[in-house]
Amino acid sequence: MRSHEVDYEILGDDIQLVEVELDPRETVIAEAGAMNYMDDGISFEAKMGDGSKAESGLMGKLFDAAKRKITGESIFMTHFSNNGSGKKRVAFAAPYPGKIIPIDLSKIGGEMLCQKDAFLCAALGTEIGIAFTKKFGTGLFGGEGFILQRLRGDGMAFIHAGGTVIKKELNNDLMRVDTGCIVAFTPGIDYDIQRAGSLKSMFFGGEGLFLATLQGTGTIYLQSLPFSRLADRIIGHAPSAGGSRKGEGSVLGAFGDMIDGD
Repeated sequence: MRSHEVDYEILGDDIQLVEVELDPRETVIAEAGAMNYMDDGISFEAKMGDGSKAESGLMGKLFDAAKRKITGESIFMTHFSNNGSGKKRVAFAAPYPGKIIPIDLSKIGGEMLCQKDAFLCAALGTEIGIAFTKKFGTGLFGGEGFILQRLRGDGMAFIHAGGTVIKKELNNDLMRVDTGCIVAFTPGIDYDIQRAGSLKSMFFGGEGLFLATLQGTGTIYLQSLPFSRLADRIIGHAPSAGGSRKGEGSVLGAFGDMIDGD
């Protein structure tokens, strides 16, 4: 199935959204809860599947739903269709500060592998599947587990990354990356992990026990702020169960609590 040919505009800077323009009878699929706003005339429906294949019956739908459950996503995807006349727009917002990356799958060989929670939305006809990492060690220590998302098709897809996005082109090169900073890469890239230096560096270097190695020829997208890193900082500075406050500004924070009556 050929993907619908959608136009788009990315709005914002640090917390972006993508506004997709649909012609009559065009559809875009998105993760549940990603929609921000839409024009009158656009209808939406939650379905067990991405709609890239013909109806496969109940068992086929359940199998697709199970694959999405494995990646930690909702078993449903939302299909937004322009059932009116004239062009209509629907917008999808990024879930946390970062950038939205537009990917024309027809220009990269029709396939992209990305981390489990990177996918945001895509033109109808894009297949959202899963890919298992080939090596046990990569799956066990690689930060993303055994499972990556696989996007296939010939249309536009949109993924999200935290912080600043860096695009790298490898030509039979090797790059070492923090496992959480990988967003997506093309199938020509071999993904593996290796020990982060000596034992002293592994435990006291602050870079984790393992680094990812990306080798081959293709495109890589990296992020400067993995969500796991952001969440760790927030949790580390959040008030504890007893109400005490950690981190910088704790004295002023406590004084502010007294003024507020906390």
